[in-house]
Amino acid sequence: MAKAGIPQKSTKRKKAKAAVPLRQRLTERARWIAKWSVRGLLALCGVVVLMTLLYRFVPVPATPYILAERFRHGSLEKDWVPAEQIAPVMLRAAVAAEDANFCAHWGFDMKAIRAVIDSGQSRGASSISQQVAKNVYLWQGRSWPRKALEALLTPVVEAAWPKRRILEVYLNVAEFDRGVFGVEAAAQSYFGISAADLSPRQAALLAAILPDPKNRSAAQPSAFVSSRAEAIADGAATILADGRAACFEQG
Repeated sequence: MAKAGIPQKSTKRKKAKAAVPLRQRLTERARWIAKWSVRGLLALCGVVVLMTLLYRFVPVPATPYILAERFRHGSLEKDWVPAEQIAPVMLRAAVAAEDANFCAHWGFDMKAIRAVIDSGQSRGASSISQQVAKNVYLWQGRSWPRKALEALLTPVVEAAWPKRRILEVYLNVAEFDRGVFGVEAAAQSYFGISAADLSPRQAALLAAILPDPKNRSAAQPSAFVSSRAEAIADGAATILADGRAACFEQG
């Protein structure tokens, strides 16, 4: 009797399920997927916020790109140093090279963005804050999904970190040569000195290779890199004199 009853109940369940319209079942499934997608997105946002708050105080251990390069090369040169152990001229050189209005904006240099749009160019307006958001959390390459995520993450970084910390992280996770990450490893690799001892010329050379570190050298600079370094050195002196370095000069 018991065995005979099992197929009957199973059959009833199947009939009941079949009685539910297909459209209703699809709607319920779509709602379930949407609900858990939203929960997953909120959980991911929470993780990013917590990481950003944590990274205000502790060194960033790695980034997606650093991990990828470590897998590719097997080992890397990477040394984290606080801003206090980086020559002040290196901080100014990086800002002069990449984001002269770093102290004046909240993550997006709208003047630079408008200038790029007006000129018809497709690159060159990313602020240091945007680059930090990309380097710490995202992948390399140019795509609209990545740019959209970068635009969402940049205000989070700006809200959670002071300008000096943003610049400190930027210089510690930036690639300066194949397998060489961070300004301390770069100073040691190119000049055999610590980041604290960089001269204005050396700092300008390191800043000059940042946009294309795998094809530019600070130790054997091309004519272009050398000329760019001279302009960066002048720019670093200018932002010190006119006060545009004030937001990151003091700890």
